[in-house]
Amino acid sequence: MDRSLLPSDEVEAVARRFDVLGVPARLRLLSALHAKGEQTVGALVEATGFRQSNVSKHLGRLTEEGLLARRREGVHVYYTLDDPTLGALCMLVSRRLRDEAER
Repeated sequence: MDRSLLPSDEVEAVARRFDVLGVPARLRLLSALHAKGEQTVGALVEATGFRQSNVSKHLGRLTEEGLLARRREGVHVYYTLDDPTLGALCMLVSRRLRDEAER
């Protein structure tokens, strides 16, 4: 019986996903999008306090990885979460870390 954590042909893709999620600024952006839904770069700059260029760079990377969707309306670009597993994944990891801290 194969008890691998994940199929060997998916290891690289899973590692890439965790690499993208391993940046605190990106997690803050994802959290802001989760809390308020679709937002512009300007709204995310205001929500996080990050510089606009930094926000744009991270949003681009998150979009490339398929975690965000974007749409253009006039001069504004709106971003929204596009991976339904993000909330559950972050909650699982967060809960585990709290449990470990309580021991």
